[in-house]
This record gives sequence, structure tokens and C-alpha cells, in this order.
Amino acid sequence: QVQLVESGGGLVQPGGSLKLSCEASVLTFTQYRMSWYRQAPGKQRDLVARIDATGGTINYADSVKGRFTISRDNAKNTAYLQMTSLKPEDTAVYYCNAWAWSPYDRPLDYWGQGTQVTVSS
Repeated sequence: QVQLVESGGGLVQPGGSLKLSCEASVLTFTQYRMSWYRQAPGKQRDLVARIDATGGTINYADSVKGRFTISRDNAKNTAYLQMTSLKPEDTAVYYCNAWAWSPYDRPLDYWGQGTQVTVSS
């Protein structure tokens, strides 16, 4: 039973910045791989950034490399996505995902409700 709550979305001009947060209601946050996905209207959901459970491995989509930074604060059970140099094509609903191996066979896989990011002049 995990709840993920995203926040920080909004309207920003091209070239601006936003920082998204994803707070998890779990006691074992350090066991989860955290990811950010995004989905624009009429398009598929794409992986944006991912950080593993230890924080040692980080991956970004080519379209956001050098502009976005994913991080996590285990003491706060929170993952972040710092977005800079935003472009209109970054406009989408951004979703937080938590995934973890389970000793009881099937993995744990949870999604937040999403937060809207709109980049427009």
C-alpha cells in the first residue's frame, strides 16, 4: 500500500525552470527505484529520468540530458526532478513511479496521479 503524491507543476515560459516533487507514503523508500515519466495529449508515456534504489545509477532520456536532474532525499521519502531550460515540447503530464523487488514473488510497482507542466509564451 503505497501512495505517491506529485507537486510542483505549473505554467512557465520557454527557458524557465520548475522543480517537481514526489512524496511516497512508505517506510521502505530506500528499497525503491524511482522514475519520472511524462505523457502529452494523444501521445505515449515516455521515461524521462530514473534513479536506482542506491542512487548510484541514474538514467535520462536523450531529449532532457543536460537540462533535467533527478535526485532523492531518503530522509524525506521524496524524489525530485529539477527541470531547467524548459522547451514547449516539454509540455506534458509528469508521473512519478516507484518500483522495487519483492521477496514474495511479484515486484512492487506504483504510480502517482501526475502533475501538469506547461511551457508556453
